[in-house]
Amino acid sequence: LSICSKLCYAIGGAPNQVAGSAASFFLQIYLLDVAHITPFQASLVLFVGKASGAVTDPVAGFFISKSRWTKIGRLMPWMLACTPFTVVAYFFMWYLPPFASWRAAWYLTFYSLFQALTTLFQVPYSALTMFLSTDQKERDSATAYRMTVEVLGTLIGAGLQGQIVASAHVSHHCTVNPTANTTDSWHDTPSFPDPSDPLSPQVIYMIAAGVIGGVYLLGIVILFLGVKEKDDPYALNSDRAIPFCKGLGLTMQHGPYVKLTASFLLISTAVQLEQSNFVLFCTHAADLRNHFQYLVVTILVSAAVSVPFWQKFLQQFGKKCAACGISWMIPFAVMLVTIPNLILAYFVAFVSGLSIAASLLLPWSMLPDVVDHFRLQNPHRKGHETIFYSSYVFFTKMSAGIGLGISAAGLEFTGYKPGICRQSDDVILTLKILIGAVPAILILVGLFILLFYPITEESRKETKLALEVLR
Repeated sequence: LSICSKLCYAIGGAPNQVAGSAASFFLQIYLLDVAHITPFQASLVLFVGKASGAVTDPVAGFFISKSRWTKIGRLMPWMLACTPFTVVAYFFMWYLPPFASWRAAWYLTFYSLFQALTTLFQVPYSALTMFLSTDQKERDSATAYRMTVEVLGTLIGAGLQGQIVASAHVSHHCTVNPTANTTDSWHDTPSFPDPSDPLSPQVIYMIAAGVIGGVYLLGIVILFLGVKEKDDPYALNSDRAIPFCKGLGLTMQHGPYVKLTASFLLISTAVQLEQSNFVLFCTHAADLRNHFQYLVVTILVSAAVSVPFWQKFLQQFGKKCAACGISWMIPFAVMLVTIPNLILAYFVAFVSGLSIAASLLLPWSMLPDVVDHFRLQNPHRKGHETIFYSSYVFFTKMSAGIGLGISAAGLEFTGYKPGICRQSDDVILTLKILIGAVPAILILVGLFILLFYPITEESRKETKLALEVLR
């Protein structure tokens, strides 16, 4: 694979990360403090939206596995077709409708639609890794390029969104010294911006959505022009496509896949909880409301620059060994919760970025090894790649949706009120638990499961040799 081809492949997936990052960091606070829906309604939007994307994964895998080969490939037509609709859904996801009573239904509809459409892109795009090259090192290299650019996309999404919308969350009435207030208005009276203001939060969020929508269109053009999809190199003309339901049953019985999926669905849920609650935590629990956009950028810059390091590390010491880097964020997140200091916050953001990079790179680097292992055990079946990728994304999205739904419901239960300067002690405690304790437990359990993942560097090389003989 040429460097240009790897770069075009990597850039093609960046828009999904740009939009996903913006939503992960800012959608929850947008729903609460700009759209003014209740935390319970926000929890329904986040959970049902993630669940709709998760349910779409096996459906997408089923139809893609039935697709016929075309002049531009079997996977590329799906990515081209869904991108324009994804842009429209994303824009309306940040639009504030004029009616107040049905806003939750509006956001539920468009967030669910956006999640479903991104799935129709993500499943063929991630499976495309298997159809770029037959060489494991080339696929790992393409995955490293992809993860580096996707983390940069995440950085661009969160950084761009953060810089554009930062003013939307700076409430000037909160700068009043609370000790000089003889009333409780500083604590209990919401302050909502004027919707007719041309620089109101609603307008600012729509500007950001339009910019990110343009990134989507640019990415799909580069992917289409720069990447050539190859047919299954191991399949014989006599090989039959594996039926989707049968293939799904076989993947659920495949030990390496089950252990990998169980491990990273817990780890990805932990990362999602960190992302979705980080801005809320900085705004309401750590008195860092004027720094959150810079902290987000610090996290993502750290993640972007460390992906090549992790790629070299896993090549030198193995993929299971590289998973230890995911645990680095645990002690520092606990420190941030217990000692919310500005300098410490930036240090925690930097270390968290290192861990997030490892958590993003490893599953997508290990999944092709699992697919190869399955191929060796089922040598006369084809079309199983999309089943593996779609079911993996299904489980990680579903677990993340449950986690986000529970976290938003927890804020509702403890009495979160949008638009006020200082939340109750119960809300602050809940945010600290969601940032510190819960992700730490999920990561530790996920890493423990990963200890039993059976594919080692030696067995991976044996599988490679056996597949070369088969080919």
